[in-house]
Amino acid sequence: MVMGARSYAFIFIALGCFSLIHHVASADYGTAITKCLLFYEAQRAGKLPPNQRVQWRGDSSLNDGHGAGVDLVGGYYDAGDNLKLGFPMAFTITMLSWSTIEFGDKLAHNNELTNALAAIKWGTDYLMKAHPEPNVLYGEVGDPDSDHQCWQRPEDMTTPRDAYRIDDQHPGSDLAGETAAALAAASLAFQNVDSTYSKKMLIHAVQLFDFASNHQGLYSDSITPGNKVYSSSGYKDELLWAAAWLHRATKLQKYLDYLGGSGDTGGARRMFSWDDKYVGAQILVAKLVLEGTVESSGIWGQYNAQAEEFICACAQKSNNNVAKTPGGLFKFLPDNNVQYVSTATFAMSVYSKYLTAKGASLQCSGGVVNPSDLKSLVRFQVDYILGSNPKGMSYMVGYGSNYPQQIHHRGASIVSIKKDPAPVSCQGGFATWFNKNAPNPNLLEGAVVSSDENDNYVDSRSDYRLAEPTTYINAPLLGVLAYLA
Repeated sequence: MVMGARSYAFIFIALGCFSLIHHVASADYGTAITKCLLFYEAQRAGKLPPNQRVQWRGDSSLNDGHGAGVDLVGGYYDAGDNLKLGFPMAFTITMLSWSTIEFGDKLAHNNELTNALAAIKWGTDYLMKAHPEPNVLYGEVGDPDSDHQCWQRPEDMTTPRDAYRIDDQHPGSDLAGETAAALAAASLAFQNVDSTYSKKMLIHAVQLFDFASNHQGLYSDSITPGNKVYSSSGYKDELLWAAAWLHRATKLQKYLDYLGGSGDTGGARRMFSWDDKYVGAQILVAKLVLEGTVESSGIWGQYNAQAEEFICACAQKSNNNVAKTPGGLFKFLPDNNVQYVSTATFAMSVYSKYLTAKGASLQCSGGVVNPSDLKSLVRFQVDYILGSNPKGMSYMVGYGSNYPQQIHHRGASIVSIKKDPAPVSCQGGFATWFNKNAPNPNLLEGAVVSSDENDNYVDSRSDYRLAEPTTYINAPLLGVLAYLA
């Protein structure tokens, strides 16, 4: 058959477009789940347990809280630094718990439920220690200014470990509310595993919600160093989010009344993050609407419509769709964009599950979206992260054969203390390790980093905007991977 020039041109363009994306043959979500959870073991602070699998790490920050007369040993470093920050840590635990509540059967099938619960418990043990009295919550250990001036392994830290708290005179409704949400969600994750531990967490959650709602204010006004790293934009969302989790955990009417009487459902949101939980609260209420627990009209209808508007925008079936990179990844913000992709795909995954349970579909302004459509869209986003992208690079460290080698992470970038116990000084770490143009000596398996808005990635340790992994990227991603596995 003779083809005209236009036909040849069409084939050329089609092949050209196809070659823009390097496809991974078939993503192995089970392996990605394992690595996703291994990352948490590398982020552990405190005395490491006998069953620690990430062997290049050692014990660290064993005197945290000592100066304040409280035991604050444990918990997680939030990212590539050595700070312990309660606000993002609590969000991490809420999302790890939600992932486990919704997709625990899938995690169990992949032999990772025990590791998921261990990751949650490492955080909840710390959050309960940080709450020694009903109206006292320690929200930060370490100072951002001094920490960021040093490049040291956690095991070598010489920076101040001051402990910062909120109380009834120095409130922080966002911090207390998020911690209440974390412990309420975790109580559900442990309900059938360890009922005593579950009940203990719920007691803390109830007290923290009361503290948050009775003494209102921004945590970053009380813990001013927190402003430099995780400045909060408001606390109304955390109060709704906590109330939604406490209702799910207790079934008490007072939490439903709080949600229904707040007069603030958040409106249509453009993202879901450690700072903005409205989408999470909206989805939890939308579940109640789908199940018939609350009416589908009035304020409950608002929550439901706003939850669905976010899902529709992600599904590209809205009047205000989420933007995408040329390679198809959701594009929210330039810095650390993958954190918002992680939460957005989680929202889609869990809502797909809720719709499936009711045999329902999503009625968007741009057309009908079925649960199977959502799953396909989620799969595309996750496959992009795992290597089906224009660079053909997995943005999860240790997954596949081509992944970033020089991520921005102190512990990973400095030789393990078990190989070379000679202390690394504050400034010496920069000279010897940070500025070294070589792969990190320790593999931070499961760490997830971001491409830029044009699908590019330069493997540079100095680029903390793209190359720094965080605990709150992996927490929702765990649920998404389990959903796909």
